[in-house]
Amino acid sequence: MTDNIPLQPVRQKKRMDSKHRGGCCECLRCCGRRDPRPRTVWLGHPEKRDQRYPRNVINNQKYNFFTFLPGVLFNQFKYFFNLYFLLLACSQFVVEMRLGALYTYWVPLGFVLAVTVIREAAEEIRCYMRDKEVNSQIYSKLTARGTVKVKSSNIQVGDLIIVEKDLLQIRSYVYAEEPNIDIHNFVGTFTREDSDPPVNESLSIENTLWASTVIASGTVVGVVLYTGRELRSVMNTSNPRSKIGLFDLEVNCLTKILFGALVVVSLVMVALQHFAGRWYLQIIRFLLLFSNIIPISLRVNLDMGKIVYSWVIRRDSKIPGTVVRSSTIPEQLGRISYLLTDKTGTLTQNEMVFKRLHLGTVAYGLDSMDEVQSHIFSIYTQQSQDPPAVKGLTLATKVRKTMSSRVHEAVKAIALCHNVTPVYESNGVTDQAEAERHYEDSCRVYQASSPDEVALVQWTESVGLTLVGRDQSSVQLRTPGGHILNFTILQIFPFTYESKRMGIIVRVSMKFIFKDESTGEITFYMKGADVVMAGIVQYNDWLEEECGNMAREGLRVLVVAKKSLTEEQYHDFEARYIQAKLSVHDRSLKVATVIESLEMEMELLCLTGVEDQLQADVRPTLETLRNAGIKVTNRGEAHLELNAFRRKHDCALVISGDSLEVCLKYYEYEFMELACQCPAVVCCRCAPTQKAQIVRLLQERTGKLTCAVGDGGNDVSMIQEADCGVGVEGKEGKQASLAADFSITQFKHLGRLLMVHGRNSYKRSAALSQFVIHRSLCISTMQAVFSSVFYFASVPLYQGFLIIGYSTIYTMFPVFSLVLDKDVKSEVAMLYPELYKDLLKGRPLSYKTFLIWVLISIYQGSIIMYGALLLFESEFVHIVAISFTSLILTELLMVALTIQTWHWLMIVAELLSLSCYIASLVFLHEFIDVYFIATLSFLWKVTVITLVSCLPLYVLKYLRRRFSPPSYSKLTS
Repeated sequence: MTDNIPLQPVRQKKRMDSKHRGGCCECLRCCGRRDPRPRTVWLGHPEKRDQRYPRNVINNQKYNFFTFLPGVLFNQFKYFFNLYFLLLACSQFVVEMRLGALYTYWVPLGFVLAVTVIREAAEEIRCYMRDKEVNSQIYSKLTARGTVKVKSSNIQVGDLIIVEKDLLQIRSYVYAEEPNIDIHNFVGTFTREDSDPPVNESLSIENTLWASTVIASGTVVGVVLYTGRELRSVMNTSNPRSKIGLFDLEVNCLTKILFGALVVVSLVMVALQHFAGRWYLQIIRFLLLFSNIIPISLRVNLDMGKIVYSWVIRRDSKIPGTVVRSSTIPEQLGRISYLLTDKTGTLTQNEMVFKRLHLGTVAYGLDSMDEVQSHIFSIYTQQSQDPPAVKGLTLATKVRKTMSSRVHEAVKAIALCHNVTPVYESNGVTDQAEAERHYEDSCRVYQASSPDEVALVQWTESVGLTLVGRDQSSVQLRTPGGHILNFTILQIFPFTYESKRMGIIVRVSMKFIFKDESTGEITFYMKGADVVMAGIVQYNDWLEEECGNMAREGLRVLVVAKKSLTEEQYHDFEARYIQAKLSVHDRSLKVATVIESLEMEMELLCLTGVEDQLQADVRPTLETLRNAGIKVTNRGEAHLELNAFRRKHDCALVISGDSLEVCLKYYEYEFMELACQCPAVVCCRCAPTQKAQIVRLLQERTGKLTCAVGDGGNDVSMIQEADCGVGVEGKEGKQASLAADFSITQFKHLGRLLMVHGRNSYKRSAALSQFVIHRSLCISTMQAVFSSVFYFASVPLYQGFLIIGYSTIYTMFPVFSLVLDKDVKSEVAMLYPELYKDLLKGRPLSYKTFLIWVLISIYQGSIIMYGALLLFESEFVHIVAISFTSLILTELLMVALTIQTWHWLMIVAELLSLSCYIASLVFLHEFIDVYFIATLSFLWKVTVITLVSCLPLYVLKYLRRRFSPPSYSKLTS
């Protein structure tokens, strides 16, 4: 996995995007690492290194073998919730504080930790296997013994990967700049010392190959410059981390409130004893006695619920291929306020289709491309003694050009100005060598760094001018008559995000089957964005207007121009250009200055319009998200633009990467204020770090949850920074998918992921957490009443298996079955996304709902305990039998009253729990009088207590739904 592999200088290079992300290195200066330095790399001699380099390994794991257990335990106990139960269990080793058997405290804690460790271990193993697959990819490495196979993880700086054998016999090295995060620039030099005179060539980003590069043709000569954490793709990503959901933080906050209530109740109990005797020891005993106020089963129930939600998402047949890579934050999907999404490959198919050719006075669309084809055919098939292509060229030199020659010049420029390479493959009938020799159409495949380029070349082929060959120094085109036109490449200026244009200088020479003839004409072709080309081409009165019209149709517009050069002009330019490229300081600026000297008064040829078709159902999905209350960010001067925009309302904000950089640096507050007010924001040409910075600023400024969606390596930092990262598996590889919390195959699946699964996960966890708290508060209230009646004694009401069984086999299954509950059908949730908007306020789990459940718990616990004390018969075991049975029945009944949509597993859970309790009574004779529970007196007393504790609550719930129904109930009625 090399990041940049400089090659021997050639004119035509291939590039592509990195497909794999690295692990933990946000900056080389962190963790005490040395500052990055420039390096001299000897070709084929990795032992001749002047410094140590990191291993070339991908590592996305949060832990290693030695840090796994300590790391998992630390992450668990750094939160108040788990630390409290650890201290509680440890206190039972002190005899004065012991209230029961040790297993009643250590078994639940051990079970909770075991579930967490197993879940983390499973995720780490999956992550390790993915990393191992990447690190084990095989490459060909040249050594003194010949070519050997080597794993990606064993590649070193200086290794030669897939090279010519004679390269080992030369004495040469590459001087490269220090590792940095700039993915668009590279500065270096290539030196060969054993030639006379020594060879010195400049190296730039165009002399590099990225990891997982696809080679269109020929042989690559490369030396490894950067490995491991010094890869630029790695340096643009953040450390892998465990994301803690907002829901978990809210639950943690509620447990702190419960702990405060626990302390208050304990102090009140001791105060009512007038702080007699060893009152401080009594406080501790009461803290332990009322420890059920904070339910230890809450954490394990929520964690198991997350596993169920993840399983349901993976099993949803309407979003096939969806993968949950982080099972700790499914509730986050139900509370997203800001969605940040990449465009190309995420919203679009990354499949370009040529739609429009505009020549100023006439435009050709899909329905009139046959006219373009006829113009090209007429140029190359005119009957004359001269070769057809030469006649085409002579026509092009006339003062007043015909429409055919104008179309011909435009199509020829499009067919030449690009970085596409035709590749010939065996099709089972014709072998590769023969196909390449005869330019077989059926065997030809176009390779390029951009699908835009391929779309343009495919269009020129459809109208009659076909790209059939290309190497580092020449381009071959085939005319409609089958003749081959040969063009020598003199210089090529690749597209960059800064220049927003590309150019090529070619020398025309005609090569036919029957005749060779060369004109020697030198032409400079250029294409680029209208914002930069407007100042380069000759004055015209239609460029700006037509570019705007085509852009409003959703087309990607390019302006195509040309300029004829004399031999003297070109040689003067070449000398200045070579001199600028050899400069080590300010090379980019000097090179750009030389190129700009040519970019003046160019002849405007045409405009091209290419459409990147949207994926299926992108528009309705975005509309659904907007109706759900989610604001979408799609990835003057700046200050003037912001001030002007401030006065506008209900408008989308569109900003370029350069302007965004200025805004984030100088006008951060104003920019974020406006961005948050807009229904949509579009950021163009953003760097990976800018995307992550926007996510971070949204989180800090608004406090709302963010979701980032992307499909490429440049989206990884944004995905990792967001509260919820979603990766789309597309043509740019799986890097974003592997780094994300959730992976989908199409953007339209995001709607169902949020509207259905996100909403259900959040509402279910909210109901589950409040019910578990209610279950614990009920028994704690009963303990408080019991202690108050019996002179504030710190004696437990229930001991041994009763207290463990209450929160496990007696009530666990019905309570946990709430993870299957739903208020509306998935079709309704998709049809009415406004239901999702209700969740953004956090009402399912708020202080208000928490207080309501606390009051319900206090009421029911008091009714059950006072009822049992009022109706008990002479013996203490009767109090235990009546109160505990009433408590179990109340919990089962409350679950039944809470459920909104019954699932067959819910019924099974209710019956199973009731059966377990009845069956266990035979073994609980130590706590419950078996003969007493078989009497009619026991049955009517338990029935009365249960009805009094539950019936009023049901009446109140019915009246509320009758006179103030929730929004979802209106849709289900």
